[in-house]
Amino acid sequence: MHAFIIEDEYLIGQSLRDMLEPLGFTTFSFARSEDAAVMGAGAQTIDLITADVRLLPGDGVRAVEQICQDRHIPVVFITGYADELQDRAPNAVVVQKPVKQEQLAAAVGNVLRSQNA
Repeated sequence: MHAFIIEDEYLIGQSLRDMLEPLGFTTFSFARSEDAAVMGAGAQTIDLITADVRLLPGDGVRAVEQICQDRHIPVVFITGYADELQDRAPNAVVVQKPVKQEQLAAAVGNVLRSQNA
């Protein structure tokens, strides 16, 4: 499975990769800004997106909206600002930073199950 990690902090992105590998993800792509995420998603097959809400530069929610406008991809938002998502994406699956393996695993399991339901 392929995960697309949208995260402007390099070390956090690498940590997310390390946490996703035991969950069955074998390939990864990364983007550090909104524009890079939209361009990088292209036509590649993506099984999961993890996205930080605040990117420098840009906005992770807008990036996800653009990437997913013509296709459904499960998304887990990774953020230190979960309150911001209540108005913008009230049904979003969110993992609060600092990310713990158990929380990420549960969130990924939930979005993948809802994708297959």
